[in-house]
Amino acid sequence: MAQLSKFRHCLFPSLSSPFFSKPSLQFHSLITASAKPHRYNLRTKTTTPMDPTFNKRRAQGRDASKKDLPLKVRKLNPINTISYLQILGTGMDTQDTSPSVLLFFDNQRFIFNAGEGLQRFCTEHKIKLSKIDHIFLSRVCSETAGGLPGLLLTLAGMGEEGMSVNIWGPSDFKYLVDAMRSFIPNAAMVHTKSFGPIFNTDEPTVPHQSKLLDPIVLIDDEVVKISATILQPNCIETLDSPNGKKKPVAKPGDMSVVYVCELPEIKGKFDPEKAKALGLRPGPKYRELQLGNSVKSDHQNIMVHPSDVLGPSVPGPIVLLVDCPTESHLEALLSVQSLNSYCDQLDNLPEGGKVVTCVIHLTPASVVSCSNYQKWMRKFGSAQHIMAGHEKKNVEIPILKASARIATRLNYLCPQFFPAPGFWSLPNHNSSKIGSLASSEGSFSEISEVISAENLLKFTLRPFAHLGLDRSYIPTTVATSEIIDELLSEIPEVSEAVKHVSQLWQESSQTKEDLTPVVDRKMMIEEPWLCANGIPACLENIRRDDLEIVLLGTGSSQPSKYRNVSSIYINLFSKGGLLLDCGEGTLGQLKRRYGVTGADDAVRTLRCIWISHIHADHHTGLARILARRCDLLRGVPHEPVLVIGPRQLKRYLDAYQRLEDLDMLFLDCKHTTAASLDAFEDDFQGNLASSQNLNNNNGDSNASKVDSTLFAKGSRMQSYFKRPGSPVDKDAVSPILKKFKEVIQEAGLKALISFPVVHCPQAFGVVLKAEERTNSVGKVIPGWKIVYSGDTRPCPELIEASRGATVLIHEATFEDAMVEEAIARNHSTTNEAIEMGDSANVYRTVLTHFSQRYPKIPVFDETHMHKTCIAFDMMSINVADLQVLPKVLPYLKLLFKNEMMVDESDDVVEAAVTSAS
Repeated sequence: MAQLSKFRHCLFPSLSSPFFSKPSLQFHSLITASAKPHRYNLRTKTTTPMDPTFNKRRAQGRDASKKDLPLKVRKLNPINTISYLQILGTGMDTQDTSPSVLLFFDNQRFIFNAGEGLQRFCTEHKIKLSKIDHIFLSRVCSETAGGLPGLLLTLAGMGEEGMSVNIWGPSDFKYLVDAMRSFIPNAAMVHTKSFGPIFNTDEPTVPHQSKLLDPIVLIDDEVVKISATILQPNCIETLDSPNGKKKPVAKPGDMSVVYVCELPEIKGKFDPEKAKALGLRPGPKYRELQLGNSVKSDHQNIMVHPSDVLGPSVPGPIVLLVDCPTESHLEALLSVQSLNSYCDQLDNLPEGGKVVTCVIHLTPASVVSCSNYQKWMRKFGSAQHIMAGHEKKNVEIPILKASARIATRLNYLCPQFFPAPGFWSLPNHNSSKIGSLASSEGSFSEISEVISAENLLKFTLRPFAHLGLDRSYIPTTVATSEIIDELLSEIPEVSEAVKHVSQLWQESSQTKEDLTPVVDRKMMIEEPWLCANGIPACLENIRRDDLEIVLLGTGSSQPSKYRNVSSIYINLFSKGGLLLDCGEGTLGQLKRRYGVTGADDAVRTLRCIWISHIHADHHTGLARILARRCDLLRGVPHEPVLVIGPRQLKRYLDAYQRLEDLDMLFLDCKHTTAASLDAFEDDFQGNLASSQNLNNNNGDSNASKVDSTLFAKGSRMQSYFKRPGSPVDKDAVSPILKKFKEVIQEAGLKALISFPVVHCPQAFGVVLKAEERTNSVGKVIPGWKIVYSGDTRPCPELIEASRGATVLIHEATFEDAMVEEAIARNHSTTNEAIEMGDSANVYRTVLTHFSQRYPKIPVFDETHMHKTCIAFDMMSINVADLQVLPKVLPYLKLLFKNEMMVDESDDVVEAAVTSAS
């Protein structure tokens, strides 16, 4: 216990305070104006100071500096030799988020939409985030902007000063920025800008579309001109006015945008003979003419104009990006007159030769299939139309090939813990021609070029000679058999390992048949949850449809190629499910595990979502999950889902709900601690006994029971919890706690109890206890117990909460040699996590939340892993297979024996460098 006592003195980082600078005048500016880490070298066994190339405190939103993060200033190249559009296929295989579009120039990069998974996608495909200058949102919602928080925090941590990026969105973008302030430093968002009308929240009436018709020029330089036209739906909710008439109501999040990108014309070829004939000597004046400037003749008294010496100019390419999410938006689109100047119909020839070269449609299939939308498309009949609105043909093609390859190998070795990805069971969409484009091909007969978007599809804009589609970067589909053949060639021993793993399950089934009641009285006294053969009593006659633990994300800080950020799905089968933490990309991971339809079913039946703390890698996927659930249950009678989390999370969700309806009830984690639940239960029983005690002086004593001992007077955590907003409003909390009890019971749980841990202010772990059950002969069997540590240092509260647990899911961010760094950052090492399980007599310990310095498998000492296993993304642990769990670990290690086990650079440095490469 002396070692545990030392853990109690770990320091807590302070929270950053917001600051402001003067807003921009041209657009609505949405934001107004440590000790050096060390690196341990495994080869030399030495520790050296690490270069400050990544600021983890700033990347976690905990930097107290008041300095705005700088933008990179790049010298523009007006004569771009290379320019292209490229489809970044985020969400293409999972249909969970909008694809992004990259507009590339030699010295400038623009990205349209930043849905969840963009950062991980860029890491996979070596797209440099540090080179991005501007991000444009076609709508402001979780589908198009879910990746912004993580991206902003990663950029904020890069370099000594951090980085920022210009982000543009319609006027409701300010609501998203307001929401993100709760966990992202203001300095990281100082370059966010909104455009278009500002709606008065007191009277949110809709401006007529005619007031939104004029395009808004956002960027106009020598490289590109980007303008935006706002689409406001005509038919939306109505509000009763005092005069009895109904008037339309503008809801933030309803607006969408059509972006027009115009490249400058390509000047004709300079003719030196013509220049000489007009009296010009070779020299600087030749250059001026090529730049478009008139000059005076050297030998004649005339002005020489560029048109006198240049051949015919080639009009610059024009690109439209159209996001028309509903038929109501379509009515607005049809009324936009400013786009008519780009139409190429014979009766409306565009002025000055302006013809649209390419149209990228982010519009969903349901709207594309409308005859009016297709009629609008025909106005740009000669353009290349790329349909990027969730074409179903892409579902079977994984966009994250590196993690898909690992998943295939793991499935081959151990299909019991690594089931086949959900999309494997889908029919071949390419051959069956399922999808909006295939079903509507006949409707596009008057349009010369209409194709479905594919991941990394390019459309070259410059050089002009290569104008058009470029499919050379589209990833090739790799068959499962090819991946397995490669594995067997690389590690021949795997074929024998597969047989051994299969044998483990056969031995396990025999053991279950031999399972007998407890007869050893001594064991009953010391460890009553264990049977005579060491298997917990709760696993006696356990059914496979009782519990499944699915590790959706097992990495820390930022997503990497092989590990997504934290999320665990507790599958209770017919009783629904729970999410423990919900990092960015959780919905996409669910769809990779269960398939598009199966994941939607899981989201529909979510009972509760529990969030451990406010760090972004644990909750930025929450809004997308909640919005998706709301969409799936629209028009169906249902109850709001319960979200349990730290108090700061409520501030974020409350602000975010102005954009999207999240349909949830929020409960502070501290109201679900054992002491708090007991206090409210006592108070509830007291109210039943005597209603006159509702307003007596006992209220203060009851409220004092809410905090656990970790938050008691004089404790190290007290200062963080005794802030405005901490006092318990029992009138507000009691109804939610009653709902909480109902939800827990409906999920077949006896208890869900949060407990404080040592990481950051308001950080928690959680205990899930299942109800007892009765077997066929009437014997009462205790329920299983699952404990999740969240992020933490080892602490007595965790040991106490984990006593006798069936499974402890514990973070193991660092390897054993990096204990000093673990202490500095309030995380745990692998061995510390194992010791926590041993101290609490846990049956099985699952290690997760690994530093991204360990790209595939972490460093660990196998001698201490007799009841422990390493988690991987998509690992699915059925409660009936717990006996086998640790025995699989040596075979998993074999699978990665040829891989580099550790990267000597800091984990967040590696994540940032990888994200930027």
